[in-house]
Amino acid sequence: MTRTNTGVFDLPDERAAKRDPRLTAADEQHLARIARALEDAVAEQQGRLDDVRRHAAGRGQRALDRDQEVRRISARLRQLRRATLDVCLGRMVAVDGEVTYLGRIGLTDSDGHRLLVDWRTPAAEPFFAATHARPHGLASRRRYRWTQGRITDYWDEAFVADTAGLALDDDSAFLASLADSRTGRMRDVLGTLQADQDAIIRSSSRGALVVDGGPGTGKTVVALHRAAYLLHADPRLSAGRGGILFVGPHQPYLNYVADVLPSLGEEGVRTCTLDDLVPGVGDVEPEAEEAVAALKARVEMVGAIEPAVRLYEEPPADGMLVETEWAEVWLSPHDWAEAFAAPDPGTPHNEGREVVWEALLDLLVDKHPLDEAGPAAAVVRRALDRHPALREAIGGAWPVLDPEDLVGDLWSVPAYLRHCAPWLSSAEVRALQRDRPRAWTRSDLPLLDAARLRLGDPEAQRRSRRRKAAAAAQRAHMDDVVQHLLESDVHADDVSPLPMLRGEDLREALVDQTTDEPESDALTGPFAHVVVDEAQELTDAEWQMLLHRCPTRSFTVVGDRAQARAGFAETWPERLARVGLGEARQATLTVNYRTPAEIMEAAAPVIRAVLPDASVPTSVRRSGRPVRLGAVATLPDVLDDWLAAQPEGTACVIGAPLPRAHPRVRSLSPTLAKGLEFDLVVLVNPDGFGPGVPGAVDRYVAMTRSTSDLVVLAD
Repeated sequence: MTRTNTGVFDLPDERAAKRDPRLTAADEQHLARIARALEDAVAEQQGRLDDVRRHAAGRGQRALDRDQEVRRISARLRQLRRATLDVCLGRMVAVDGEVTYLGRIGLTDSDGHRLLVDWRTPAAEPFFAATHARPHGLASRRRYRWTQGRITDYWDEAFVADTAGLALDDDSAFLASLADSRTGRMRDVLGTLQADQDAIIRSSSRGALVVDGGPGTGKTVVALHRAAYLLHADPRLSAGRGGILFVGPHQPYLNYVADVLPSLGEEGVRTCTLDDLVPGVGDVEPEAEEAVAALKARVEMVGAIEPAVRLYEEPPADGMLVETEWAEVWLSPHDWAEAFAAPDPGTPHNEGREVVWEALLDLLVDKHPLDEAGPAAAVVRRALDRHPALREAIGGAWPVLDPEDLVGDLWSVPAYLRHCAPWLSSAEVRALQRDRPRAWTRSDLPLLDAARLRLGDPEAQRRSRRRKAAAAAQRAHMDDVVQHLLESDVHADDVSPLPMLRGEDLREALVDQTTDEPESDALTGPFAHVVVDEAQELTDAEWQMLLHRCPTRSFTVVGDRAQARAGFAETWPERLARVGLGEARQATLTVNYRTPAEIMEAAAPVIRAVLPDASVPTSVRRSGRPVRLGAVATLPDVLDDWLAAQPEGTACVIGAPLPRAHPRVRSLSPTLAKGLEFDLVVLVNPDGFGPGVPGAVDRYVAMTRSTSDLVVLAD
């Protein structure tokens, strides 16, 4: 295959007709302007960043404003530096002749002329939404196929009778892109995004939207593109108002999709797995006992955390005498109850302890006899703050709690569990007890997460006291400095500016309020919107982990009921209503763009054997390569032959270790392969994946990971 092109277009000989300058010259000129504009924009943003950094940061709001400006310019600079000419997706021509070029980002030249319209703006919507039935005012549309910075094909569509200046060739660029070799990273699909996918991406963020579809229908790329679109288009979801959390099924999946959001112009979406929401517990395995896992999967078990904490927030029934060097003050049960009621609803337990302590000090100071001959209120308060008996009392009445200790006690103290979960039978209480209460499993994560959110950081009180002590020391030092300045002032009182320093507000402003303390966990939320992929696998208890982080109940729920290992007998709206999401809209994808028809024809009977009503998508293409069968002993030869014949692409062996390591070949379990795709998939003894629905789902998922070749080996 020879290429004789110059410029941006690099079309092979079999597409020689598309090289005609009458078809490409206008694009060449426009893309050259884009290249110059990208260079100019990088230089401009770098200059702005250097200028902002040269100015002193200052303090308070000025420092915050400067930091925000640095972050904003830096993000735009990273975006521009990442962009190459393939930032341009294509062009659309309106019926009135106006030509608009679409990009992953918006771009103007130095004269203010719009060179690229950001794909997320309303002006770009016709490019993705137009069909022959509803052209949205377009006369034509052109999509590019980029390879290593050159256009190696383009795909024209005409929505009017006049096709002059267009190259119409049966969707070559689109179909060719589906058969491209896979790498270790997912690519964005903006160049070939279909109208049904775009409609889902641009759907309202209000409430819950379910994106349901079988293997290869593009659920994941739709979810990722939707996250990027919503963050740009919906100001209610901006990072300053909570931002977006994207939850994937496992770490290999997150690694696979890591490049998509940055390529779409967004860096502000946080990605994680459910395990990441509970840091510090290490790697966890599934629950060994199915019955125990079923108990912990219930919403009611998460609800047991609240009464477990409440036991440690009951005010003492007895009063106590608090003695200081000036007086004896009685702290009554009513005083205890009043102090315990001081924290606002929703205050984490460990942070609430400091609120209770301050309320106790207020009460005791008010009860102290204060007169001109006695100590100042501040002196009494400092003495009470260090009172050993009072500190011991608060430690017993409202102790600092650790989330792991709290949940561990449920699994090791039967009476405690019965109190917190009275609906459990005696047999169920016994089943949940274990010798190693902190040997965490995946089923424990929702309870640990609920305990962590309810308790807050055990170190919060200690950090708060350190901050207060540091601020108090600064104030004392500032008082000394101010007093010295006032005493040294040589001006007359009526003209000197220094007496202003006597004002409390000004003195407070002179104290540095900044802190080097660590920020709270970034995944705690709250988030304005949550996207969750492979959502069919979540238990009711796991759903609570996400609902706690999104008070607005704005969700994009992505999944396939036929790929649920535990079964999924309900409809999506029924499942989501049960876990607390109320009414949900549903959009269904039915076209399989990834998996060739030959593979889907082999996979469909596998899942329908256990789920007769499974919605199996229809493949958009055939590969011409049937599913191959063989013996397990031939695995090394299968891989060697494929590697020799295919200089690009990736392969995955599911069900067996690799005969030898190779950078383009992986070995994964069916669970860890979920959400990924490979050019070649080799299944080894798939009948050994297990019986029933879980085994059938694992076989179905494993078979449909392939974009080209599937080999099934058995003993």
